[in-house]
Amino acid sequence: MTLEQTLDETLKRAMKDKDGRTTDVVRMLKTKLQERRTAKGFAGVVDDALVLDVIGAYRKQLQKAIAEYDKIGERGAAQAATLRFELEFCERYLPKGMDEAAVRVLVKERLAALGITDAKQAGRLIGDIMKTHKGQVEAGDVKRIAEEILAG
Repeated sequence: MTLEQTLDETLKRAMKDKDGRTTDVVRMLKTKLQERRTAKGFAGVVDDALVLDVIGAYRKQLQKAIAEYDKIGERGAAQAATLRFELEFCERYLPKGMDEAAVRVLVKERLAALGITDAKQAGRLIGDIMKTHKGQVEAGDVKRIAEEILAG
């Protein structure tokens, strides 16, 4: 069963169980997927990689929104709690991220393999790592660790 079909089944089950929060999250993900599918210039197929990309992008939006609601304090607490539920739901589908130590090892290996010795070439490293480990590492973390290693 594809990831899109899994989302469809989850939506059906949530509607049947009258689980409004799950229904809302899945509908939002399906909307984001439909937006991607109908975007100008999109000619690809909807596969699990695309669905994961959509879920990952939505997760980033949620993380930014939660931070904003947390700044508001008590007035935004209810909305932040709802968004945290959505974030946890999205993370069920996404591959688990690498921890800091594993990212450091990966960055060191790729720096040596690519022969990069200057921090100005960090973009090349980030592109290389993101191609093979998309969804498992954040580009900002790779850049920060690479700069630390190359600086000293």
